[in-house]
Amino acid sequence: MTTLADLIHDRFGLPTTAGAAMPAEGPLAQMLSHRIHRRYKPDPVSDETLEIVLAAALSAPSKSDLQQVAVIVMRDTSKQATIASWIPDMPWIGQCPVFFVFCGDHRRIRRLAELRGKPFPNDTLDMFMNAAVDTALVMQNCITAGEALGLGSCPISVVRNHVEKLSDLLALPAGVFPVAGLCLGYPAQAGWISMRLPPALTVHTDRYDDSRLQPLVDDYDRRREARHATPRENQRFTDRWGHADRYGWSEDKARQYGVPERTDWGSFVRSKGFSLE
Repeated sequence: MTTLADLIHDRFGLPTTAGAAMPAEGPLAQMLSHRIHRRYKPDPVSDETLEIVLAAALSAPSKSDLQQVAVIVMRDTSKQATIASWIPDMPWIGQCPVFFVFCGDHRRIRRLAELRGKPFPNDTLDMFMNAAVDTALVMQNCITAGEALGLGSCPISVVRNHVEKLSDLLALPAGVFPVAGLCLGYPAQAGWISMRLPPALTVHTDRYDDSRLQPLVDDYDRRREARHATPRENQRFTDRWGHADRYGWSEDKARQYGVPERTDWGSFVRSKGFSLE
């Protein structure tokens, strides 16, 4: 019998007795078995299935019941193809049966303030964060609901690399900003489990403590590369840093964040009416 302990072991590459007596079934097994899917069958997602997924997605928690989210479903295949053309190294954007853009929506509350004759002094960084978090929670619910119905998905944060064009394409007004895209469809293959950092590094008791970061990350790099080694040709930015003999997760992420990206994001958000103060 496969147990929850087996799934936890698979997720972190570390042995555990937690869940050893619990069969790998139900919502916990679904969450522990989560994986990204980038290859989809051509089968369409029915309107009924999509309605269920979105209803479950919008059942996510919402800060102060403000419900600051807008989900744009790409029905116009030409628009979906346009977005895919901006990101040619992710062809699944254009190939997936359903593509969403999840947006933080601050506009709705602003309009309600006008309708009810109230002031609106809250174009702040905190309000921006509230909308962004609400949107992330809805997108996660969408992913989980889709998986419960046999669908796979892949979040696409890189749409923000093209935020001005995306905003124009989707006619996003002031107060509305894209958080991420999401591919959805029936998986064409099983996919694989992405090993996560050990809880010893990400879960803290009473106070933040990363004093063991280096040995824990070194061990994690070794476990992860033993399972899914990064091909030499997939190492990032070799024109800057060359090829590494040992190329683990930490080297990859240090290189990823070693190059400026989305430097126009702050100015875009301000142009949507957020002071970010």
